Amino acid sequence: MNDLDPPASMRPDEIDAGLLKAGIAVANIPSLLMVLVQMTGDLKWLLPPYAPRRGRGLDDNDSGGLAEPVQAEIRAAAEAAILAWQAGEPVALPAPDNGLLTRMLGVAMSEPIPDEYGEILAADFGLGRHRLGEETPAPSGFKVIVIGAGVSGICAAIRLRAAGIECHIFEKGDDFGGTWRENRYPGAGVDTPNQIYTYSFAKNDWSRYFALQGELFGYFRGVADRYRLREIARFGAAVRQAVWNAKTSKWEVLVRSADGAETTHVADAVISAVGILNNPLRPKIPGLESFPGPVVHTAEWPDDLDVTGKHVAVVGNGASAMQVVPAIADKVASLTIFARSKQWAAPFPQFGKFMPDAVRYLIQAVPLYHEWYKARLMWTFNDRLHASLQKDPEWPSPERSLNSVNDAHRRFFTDYVIQELGPRQDLLDKVLPDFPPYGKRILLDNGWYRALTKEHVTLIPQRLVNVEGSTLTAADGARVEADILVLATGFKAAEFLASFDVIGKEGVKLREFWEGDNPRAYLGSTVPGFPNFFTLLGPNIGLGHGGSMVKAIELQTSYILNIMEKMFARRARAVEVRRDIFEHYNDRLDEAHARMVWTHEGTENWYRNPRGRIVAITPWRNDDFWRMTREARDDEYLFEAPKAS
Repeated sequence: MNDLDPPASMRPDEIDAGLLKAGIAVANIPSLLMVLVQMTGDLKWLLPPYAPRRGRGLDDNDSGGLAEPVQAEIRAAAEAAILAWQAGEPVALPAPDNGLLTRMLGVAMSEPIPDEYGEILAADFGLGRHRLGEETPAPSGFKVIVIGAGVSGICAAIRLRAAGIECHIFEKGDDFGGTWRENRYPGAGVDTPNQIYTYSFAKNDWSRYFALQGELFGYFRGVADRYRLREIARFGAAVRQAVWNAKTSKWEVLVRSADGAETTHVADAVISAVGILNNPLRPKIPGLESFPGPVVHTAEWPDDLDVTGKHVAVVGNGASAMQVVPAIADKVASLTIFARSKQWAAPFPQFGKFMPDAVRYLIQAVPLYHEWYKARLMWTFNDRLHASLQKDPEWPSPERSLNSVNDAHRRFFTDYVIQELGPRQDLLDKVLPDFPPYGKRILLDNGWYRALTKEHVTLIPQRLVNVEGSTLTAADGARVEADILVLATGFKAAEFLASFDVIGKEGVKLREFWEGDNPRAYLGSTVPGFPNFFTLLGPNIGLGHGGSMVKAIELQTSYILNIMEKMFARRARAVEVRRDIFEHYNDRLDEAHARMVWTHEGTENWYRNPRGRIVAITPWRNDDFWRMTREARDDEYLFEAPKAS
C-alpha cells in the first residue's frame, strides 16, 4: 500500500465527509499547507501571503501566525484538494525530491532546515530507506536472548522475528511496558508528543497530545500482544548473569525465577534492553528508616497510596516531581518540597489537552496530513535547539548563558516564570536557575510554578539532611512534619546494566571494563571484548536536546540487525567492534560534549558520572545518528571465522 493512500481500515467510500471537514476546519495550518502543496502540486502555497510565521516555544502554531482570511483560504483550498483525493484524484506530488521536502519543512517551520534533512524526511515519508544493502538471512538455529520487555525490548523482538531470527525475552517484571509499567505516580506522562513517541510500524490513535501513563502502558503492551510476543516472553524472570563461552561462541545466561529457581539458557547473541532509567536512586538520608509513614520512590508508587488530606513531603524537583506535585497539590493538607537545585522549565501549551476528535479523524483519514504534522513535531522537539547548545568562546557572559540564542531563551523562560508566579515574586530567587538554559534536561511546566504559589505548599531550597520519626530537617535547619515522604530523586543513570553481570572474553566483567560508573559503547550498541552482545539505550544514546527515544531505539535496532547480517554473510560465529574504532568514537563523543551546555562548569545533571563525564546522552544531532546507524561498516568490526568442519 502506498503511504499516501487511505489506510486499509478506512476506504475512501467509508470516509465521513462531515468529520473530515470538521478536522480540516481546526487542523494545524502549517501542516495542512504542506498537504495542499503535495496534493495540488502548486508551489504558490509556499510563498507569501500563505507562508506561516515562526511560532513561539513549543507551541504547535496552529494558526501559522496568519490572518484569518488567509487561514480561511488555505482551509477551503485544502478541503477541496482532500475531497478530490478522496474521490480518486491522484496526489500531484506523491514523491517530492529531498530538496523540495527540506524547503517545505522550512516554510512550515518558518526557519532554515539543514539541507541534509531531506534524506531523513524522505525515509520518514516512505520515499527512501534508513537501511542500506541487502539483508542476509540468519543461519538455522541462530538464537537471540532479549533482556527486558520495555519499549526497546518490544522493538527488538518484533524486528528480530520479522527477520526470521529466533528470540526469547526475559523480563523481571510481570508484564510488558518497562518504564510505563513501573512509573505509576500521579501525573506520570511523556514529555515527547505522542505522534512521534510511537513505533513507525504500529501507529496509534492517541487521545491526547502528550499521553499519560495509563494510555502509554496500554499502547506498548497492546503492540506486544498484537505481535504475539507473549509466545516468547518469560515474566518474573530476572537475568542474573550472562557469560561468553569462547569454546562454543555462545552466551550462557543465568535466569532466576520469582520462586528463586535458577536456570541457564544458551544463545548465540544477547541484546540488553533493560534501559537507562530503571534503577531508582534512593538518597542516603540519616534516619530515613525511622520515618513512620510510607516512604515512596516515584518509580515504585503503590496503587493504593492515598494522599488525600495528608501532610506530604517531596524530595527533588526534577521531571517526576514536576509531574507529581501539581497532580496531588489540591488533594493534600500540606505539601513541602525539598529542592536542593533549580530547574529550567518551558511553557507547555498542550499539557493535559485532549486531541480534538475531528483532528484525530483527520490524522486517520489523511495519512499525508499525519506525516507533515509529525515532521513538524520531529523538528520542534528534536534538533531545532542543537545549534544553540554549543558554547561560544567569545560570549561575554558564560556564567549565565552560552551564546546569543541561549541568552534569548533565558530571557524568555525568566519572563514566563515571573508571569506564572504572579503575586508570589518572593519565590523567584528560589526557583530561577543560575546556570544556562538546557544545562539540565529542559522540563515542561505541568503547572509546577502555580502549584508553588498555593498557600499550603512550601518550597525549601535545601537538601533534606535528617529524618527523625515524622520530623524532617533541611540543611538550613528548617523542620517540618510529614505523614508521607515521596522520593522524586531519579535514577542511577551512570550505572548501566547494574542489575546483572556480563562476562565477556577472557573473563572480563563489563562492570569492571566500565569502571563501575563510566560506561562507554560504540554508537551506544556494542563494546570490544564482548562478542555478539548488544545494548539498546546504551551509553550516550539519551536525547538531552530533545527527540523521540522510540525513534532512537528503532535506529539502534536496525543497526544491530545489520551487524548480525554482516556476520551471517561471512558465516562467522561472532562479531565485535574493533577497540581502536571504539576508542576513537568515544574520544570524538567526549570532545563534542566538551563544547556543549551539559559540561558547563556551573551545572550539575544526571547525565554525568561522578568524575564529570557525560555518559547518558548523545552530543549528536538526530540526523547524525540516523546516518551513523544506517549501515554497519565491515572494516569497523572483527569477525570470528567459522570453525573448521
